[in-house]
Amino acid sequence: MHAITITEPGGPDVLAWSEVPDPVVREGEVLVDVAATAVNRADVAQRQGVYPPPPGGSEYPGLECSGTIAELGPGTAGTGWSVGDRVCALLTGGGYAERVAVPVGQLLPVPRGVSLTDAAALPEVACTVWSNLVMVGGLRAGQTVLVHGGGSGVGTFAVQFAKALGARVAVTAGSEEKLERCRELGAEITVNYRTGNFTEVLRAEGGADLILDIMGGSYLDANLRSLATNGRLVIIGLMGGGASEIDLGRMLVKRLSVQATTLRSRPAEEKAAIVSGVLEEVWPLVEEGTIRPVVDRELSIEDAAEAHRVLESSAHTGKILLTR
Repeated sequence: MHAITITEPGGPDVLAWSEVPDPVVREGEVLVDVAATAVNRADVAQRQGVYPPPPGGSEYPGLECSGTIAELGPGTAGTGWSVGDRVCALLTGGGYAERVAVPVGQLLPVPRGVSLTDAAALPEVACTVWSNLVMVGGLRAGQTVLVHGGGSGVGTFAVQFAKALGARVAVTAGSEEKLERCRELGAEITVNYRTGNFTEVLRAEGGADLILDIMGGSYLDANLRSLATNGRLVIIGLMGGGASEIDLGRMLVKRLSVQATTLRSRPAEEKAAIVSGVLEEVWPLVEEGTIRPVVDRELSIEDAAEAHRVLESSAHTGKILLTR
């Protein structure tokens, strides 16, 4: 088969469409013919050589895909899946390829009303948002959640999901165009991080009960100051660095909590539990149209380098898809 390989750590031009061995289908896995995959920040970090795949993971980038089941592997009989089923999947890697082996616990059916291509925009963001807003963050109706990077793939999904849950949604983004799109998706409080101060805005609104953060170190103090009493900060990215001082006194007085999570390196059993929760609680919202995949553009998988350039420039809202 062919896959996008990383010839050496570096910029987008190190991505190459190469002939590679077919994936080996292990116990409990199925083989999926990939129709589309999506570009994530983790793919960029892997390309740069700072985020290698976990042990046993594919060396090719791509944390999600959509396609059709081509082969059932050992131990998958009776799981409810059949050759030819249209699926999308959460991956440890390998989505930038013609075929990928997927544990059955990480498969999801393509939601009714969503095209096979657009379904590639859903698994990573749905699992990230569900696991962090609900399983970790405990978001409930009536609470205020602040989503940093509201125009991103995770951000656009989080806004829709939190709104559907009955929460009041605040976002930060770097342009008025992105903020307007977030308002269309359900955000009530919007802050341009280039010109505004999200801490001042959130404190004037009574503080955030939950913050979903992609920045890490550079935002840590401002995030803690933005939280209401008993607020929770969930860090899912380190775009602003991984180190910062923390004011424990503020945390004690306001009874704050901070948790950092990553999805890719979780054991298969934990990923399967997250996928199960998404299927039960999130997929119905997608199928009824309350949540829709937000796709900025589609490019050929052979143009993966251009897709990475777009992602790194932040000249997009929602997901960038790579199609075959």
